[in-house]
Amino acid sequence: MLSYRHSFHAGNPADVIKHLVLAQVLEYMTRKDKPFDYIDTHSGAGLFELAGSDAQKTKEYLQGIGKLWDAKVKHPALQHYIALVKSFNNKNLAFYPGSPKVAESFLRREDKGWFFELHPRDLRLLEQNTAHKKSLRVRAEDGFKGLQGLLPPASRRACVLMDPPYEIKADYERTVESIIAAYKRFNSGTFMIWYPVVDRARIDLMESQLKASGVRNIHLYELATSADTFEHGMTASGMIVINPPWTLTTTMNEVLPELVTLLSDEDGFYRSEQLVPE
Repeated sequence: MLSYRHSFHAGNPADVIKHLVLAQVLEYMTRKDKPFDYIDTHSGAGLFELAGSDAQKTKEYLQGIGKLWDAKVKHPALQHYIALVKSFNNKNLAFYPGSPKVAESFLRREDKGWFFELHPRDLRLLEQNTAHKKSLRVRAEDGFKGLQGLLPPASRRACVLMDPPYEIKADYERTVESIIAAYKRFNSGTFMIWYPVVDRARIDLMESQLKASGVRNIHLYELATSADTFEHGMTASGMIVINPPWTLTTTMNEVLPELVTLLSDEDGFYRSEQLVPE
């Protein structure tokens, strides 16, 4: 249950769409002077060394940020995402920021960041990577449960990222249940669910459960690097966003075709759908 480490997968196409959406949401949150809370339920180490043995074993980053590093991208949102990653590097691609570091880039002095992690080694690294800022709080707790205790936030403004490893099948069900419970506690928050497409039926079920839950204003953004298959592991990944910024769908409708061109095989595709209206 605690065997998963994101260091093997950092910077892959799934990270690209996850962190692109996250950056867009956080940028929008900072447009108001009022403080907000960022809650990351499955944080990981926070920063990944791509020359390390884990990343070098899979080299998944070469299919994601590696392809974008020197690419002439068109959309400003994609340009800003690449610039964000480059801010953690010198000339060459050596480090990739996980969601805690992406978030930290946007969080202001008055904002709070809450990070949950259970893996002992990643917990230590996360604590080291966030120790310099008192507004960043690390908790060695189950993020599914810990989320509920932070809602509603004192700031009355919050965005949540939930991206469990889905190593065990129960994570799909727990994710939906946890988000629905969180929405009931704080229905004006922005909730982001990252999901992998390994078995399309599991994602179809998640979508159906969310549609039937009573939760409103649900959007989905997905990048598939190849056609669905049961033979080659993850073929796509996406973000389900509840209460997204009003700008997000337009941005993703413009960015996703460009990402398919840059990162996907000939049979790759994208999805941008409103699952439930406001």
